[in-house]
Amino acid sequence: MIVLQNTVISDDVRDQFFVCNLEKCKGACCVEGDLGAPLEEDELAILEESYEQIKPYMTGAGQQAVEEQGLYIKDWEGDYSTPTINNRECAYAIYDEDKTLKCAIEQAYYDGKIDWKKPISCHLYPIRITKYDGFEALNYDRWGICSSACSFGQDLGVRVYQFLKEPLIRRYGEGWYSELEQLMDEELKEKK
Repeated sequence: MIVLQNTVISDDVRDQFFVCNLEKCKGACCVEGDLGAPLEEDELAILEESYEQIKPYMTGAGQQAVEEQGLYIKDWEGDYSTPTINNRECAYAIYDEDKTLKCAIEQAYYDGKIDWKKPISCHLYPIRITKYDGFEALNYDRWGICSSACSFGQDLGVRVYQFLKEPLIRRYGEGWYSELEQLMDEELKEKK
């Protein structure tokens, strides 16, 4: 376990290898699971403000899911997530020409329509954050659909925290990430 500022990070974030391999998985994480993408409470307002710019990128089924369920839903535990299409893919998921699922929110961002890349839970995957009083726990989420990402990361020598540099900086800042890299390097040297 790694303790850094107000975070506790599982050793797997340092030890496991991971690089998304969309050619293999086809964006299965946008379909599989019990709910849509987890949303932070502050992201709800961002989604409300950005929806009109995101909507043209969405599928008709995605737009209908939003019309029927709302921009986001509140689950049985009081957490928020994106709505889904027939309890399957995220309403904001779109298919590219190779039948790979991508994100309408992210596409609107890349096209300069909005300045929010996508929900932080999606950007940080395979890290899942659990919030506690005074700190956040960062855990590596093992999921069978990501086995090709694990082997691809192993082949490239890229660890989870390295692959997720951009979203970790987005969440915790440059200083935090620099400290994390330093800690990870020290711990990896000690292991050798």
